[in-house]
Parts: sequence; C-alpha cells; structure tokens
Amino acid sequence: MMDALLNAADAALRTLFVTPRASAPCPTPELPPDDLSETEKDLAGALMRVNHVGEVCAQALYTAQALATRNNQLRSQFVRASAEETDHLAWTRQRLDALGAHPSLLNPLWYAGAFGLGLIAGRLGDRVSLGFVMETERQVEAHLQSHLSLLPAGDLASRAIVAQMKDDEARHAQDAQDAGAMPLPPPIQGLMRLAAKVMTTVAHHI
Repeated sequence: MMDALLNAADAALRTLFVTPRASAPCPTPELPPDDLSETEKDLAGALMRVNHVGEVCAQALYTAQALATRNNQLRSQFVRASAEETDHLAWTRQRLDALGAHPSLLNPLWYAGAFGLGLIAGRLGDRVSLGFVMETERQVEAHLQSHLSLLPAGDLASRAIVAQMKDDEARHAQDAQDAGAMPLPPPIQGLMRLAAKVMTTVAHHI
C-alpha cells in the first residue's frame, strides 16, 4: 500500500510540475506553419487549455482508480490508459506553448477534485469504476467533437491533436465497456456533465 501511495504521489507531482513527455509522436509532424490571426490564436489557446485540463483530470482519475482496485488485470488496464493520456497531456502542453497560451492556473484544484472522484468510484467496485470511465470518456469524446467545430479552420495542428485524442477516448470508453462497465444512472450522468461544464467554462479563461 505504501508503494502504491508513493506512486500516486509521484504521478501527481509529475502531472502538475514536470513537463510531460509523450511516448508517441505528436500527430502534427508534416503540417505547415500556423498562419493564424491573434484572435484565432487566443481562441485556439483557450480551447487547448481546456483540453489540457481534461488530460490533467484524466491522469488523476486513472491514477486514483488504479490505486483503488484490487484487480491486477484492471489495474494494468488503467495504467495503460493513463500512459496514452500522458501522450495527450504532452501534446496539448506543446500546443499551448506553440500558441503562446498558458495552462490553467487551477490545475492543482482540478487534479485534486478528479482524484477524489476517481477514488470514490474505485471504492464503489470495479464495475462502477469502469462505468465512470466509460461515461467520462464518452462525454470527453463529445466535448472534443465540439472543439473540432470551434477551432479555427486554419489551425491544422490543434485540429489534428484533438482528432487523435477523440479517437483514443472513444477506444478507452469501449475498453471499459468490454471489461464489464456498469452504465451509470442518468442523474449521475447529468451531474457529471454539469461538473464538466463548470470546469471547462472556468478553464477557458483561467
């Protein structure tokens, strides 16, 4: 247990205070340089800041759920998904830097809240925990789809990152369903959407 707690603390520190490194290449290598107006850069930066916050929360959720489960196979699934989310974290941070935008100043708060939710879900049992993953990833997939319609048409780099992230999140949701996820009741789904709306609205600006 002590090793698990130390690993969770290490994951939090690396997510919040260390520049993330991706294990997979960013899906933008052959794209031409940006030709965006300042207004377009500001919009893209705000949207990518929201996406970066989502990846901070993903790290917290998967770390907490891996800590909570007693199923070694499920723990490995959470760890694999977390590694892919680390790629997303790195890509969105790189894109923020390229756009001259800053990460959310409230990232420690977002991480703590998501970690708490993940721990609660994990303590309620593996099927509930997987159901939480499935619903979260489906909501994130819909959120990313909306960003594809909001990002400037000329911001090919951000759009490529978001499109790849959307595909990965859909696969994570399917993996959770295949592993035996229990669908969450509609009121819980609604509360999750409300919480996500608050987070994305605040992160768009701060």
